[in-house]
Amino acid sequence: MIAVLQDPVRRRLYEYVAAQGREVGRNEAAEAAGVARTLAAHHLDRLAEAGLLESGSRRLTGRSGPGAGRPAKVYTRARVERSVSLPARDYRTAAELLAEAAEEVGLDAGLCAAARRRGESLRGAAAPCGGLEEAAELLASRGYEPHLEGDGEGEGGQERVLRMRNCPFHAVAERFPPLVCGMNLALLEGLLGVDGPVRARMDARPGECCVVVEASKDNER
Repeated sequence: MIAVLQDPVRRRLYEYVAAQGREVGRNEAAEAAGVARTLAAHHLDRLAEAGLLESGSRRLTGRSGPGAGRPAKVYTRARVERSVSLPARDYRTAAELLAEAAEEVGLDAGLCAAARRRGESLRGAAAPCGGLEEAAELLASRGYEPHLEGDGEGEGGQERVLRMRNCPFHAVAERFPPLVCGMNLALLEGLLGVDGPVRARMDARPGECCVVVEASKDNER
């Protein structure tokens, strides 16, 4: 599987599709990667064969019936989680056992306190995060795959909020959602700061991280 992503064009295509959070057609992927459609199709199919992408078909025009054209092949990131460890390691089982024990004895508060301290340690001596763009860069570096939603136009518009397509703790969070999501929120509060221009809060959405980041109410213009 690692070998599949060694080709630079294939890796660019995978990264583009994975970042969209929706179905991507061959033409769009080819344009984004700067390659011909036939080459993009070849690499996209190889990624699907390797299980890194899922493929399907639909009409990209949104029309149906006569004259709507043939369905186009589309791709999304595979939902299955994959990891590679040489030699073999089983950190997931260890994490699940620790989470189960913590839940049974009611260590939620202690876990959140430890997570907040870890976030503060990762931030170091830096000031609280300065804005949503800075927060996006920081979260991207930690694998959260953030993306901005909303137009920020105020009344009548949609507030800008930073959502995350990936939860780095997804496998354990699925089994122990209150415990792990609370830990995740505390970690991001420590990492981003709780008295700066942005704040993290819980806002679970299927298929995404349970935490979102938004402008602090006291710092809105």
